[in-house]
Amino acid sequence: MAINNPYQAYQENSITTASPGELTLMLYNGCLKFIKLAKKAMEEQNIEQKNMNLQKAQNIIQELMVTLNTDIEISKNMIALYEYMNRRLIEANIKQDVAILEEVEGYIAEFRETWKEVLRLNKVNQQGQGGQA
Repeated sequence: MAINNPYQAYQENSITTASPGELTLMLYNGCLKFIKLAKKAMEEQNIEQKNMNLQKAQNIIQELMVTLNTDIEISKNMIALYEYMNRRLIEANIKQDVAILEEVEGYIAEFRETWKEVLRLNKVNQQGQGGQA
């Protein structure tokens, strides 16, 4: 029996104990990581690594799309934005275009920062309801 990597065990535990909001933040962070790796691979002319990392980023965007609550109006707008970003990643992959990757990276970074603020405000609201009038 192989001994588990402690870092891997920590990562798996982080995922299984995270709230839905924290999981969404992890998805944004993962997407940014894979876009950065794809950019690096593109610059190094490593087509296999570029393709693999862009597919991982696309998978994350698709996961973000399926987790949206489509009963909420803003979710319909978010789906359209995610679809756009997904198409742009495909285009960047085909055209070997770093500028397109940077465009999508900018959108994902904005979404991540907005989501971090939502989580922060939600935490503040929950704490405020617990003990203050």
